[in-house]
Amino acid sequence: MSVILGRAINNLQRVTRQALRYCTAVENQTKIEAQTKIEDVPIISSPQYDDRDTLYQKVRQAWLENLDTLKEKKLGLVTLHPKVYATTPRIDIIHQNVRWQKLYRFVSYAHTKTRAECRGGGRKPWPQKGTGRARHGSIRSPLWKGGGIAHGPRSPTPHFFMLPFHKRVLGLTSTLSAKLAQDDLHVVNSLEIPTAEPSYIEQLIEERNWGPSVLFVDSYDIMPENITLATDQIKHVNLMPVYGLNVYSMLKHNTLVLTEAAARLIEEKLLFQLRRADIHLIAKPFKVNQK
Repeated sequence: MSVILGRAINNLQRVTRQALRYCTAVENQTKIEAQTKIEDVPIISSPQYDDRDTLYQKVRQAWLENLDTLKEKKLGLVTLHPKVYATTPRIDIIHQNVRWQKLYRFVSYAHTKTRAECRGGGRKPWPQKGTGRARHGSIRSPLWKGGGIAHGPRSPTPHFFMLPFHKRVLGLTSTLSAKLAQDDLHVVNSLEIPTAEPSYIEQLIEERNWGPSVLFVDSYDIMPENITLATDQIKHVNLMPVYGLNVYSMLKHNTLVLTEAAARLIEEKLLFQLRRADIHLIAKPFKVNQK
């Protein structure tokens, strides 16, 4: 009787072990399938705008791309606010921004001497009267050859001035809108790349039909290590944080690549400036020689 009972217990344990193995295998397979399904689900990034019902234009959408593979993958869609990425491009304001950025850092070193700085000319060349000639007091007068220059350039001469605040904001929105309309603005999930080799960036640009010059913009000034090392030796590919984004740099590069976080931060900052009621108080400190 004890022998029969022992065999029954052994058979029951075997069945339990097989069931446990089966359940574990099914559970692992289920996890893998669920993870695969999650990766295949497209990402839809669509924030709730307060003024969505009153917008004159429809919101814009851009593909969310990747950088971790050479082949482009469409990870999902990103919704962009039309007041930032779909405004009417003002070419005149863009030109004013570019001219301002070129001039505010330009210093002219052209220098000419006045009559007091020229060597010689201390005595009167001839008497005031009696010779029949025109009266002169110095051979270094601006009327004479080799004399001083009247009203000539004096160095150093800075050409610094401040562009009105609203023109700088509209310059950014106009440039971003032009880039998006020309399909030169791309949104990626992050700047993480698998290697630090510069050849990977060059192959990526060629594969995606970007460039030849590309500007990568992230929300923070500390970039991932691999893309920092990879772009360090490529002169026509640059990295920039959001707080340094400007009209001249966007126009200088053929392609503008924003991370999703950078696109949201740019949108938030510019919308805040476009909607604020105290714009005259904010712009007042930037006025030069005006009361």
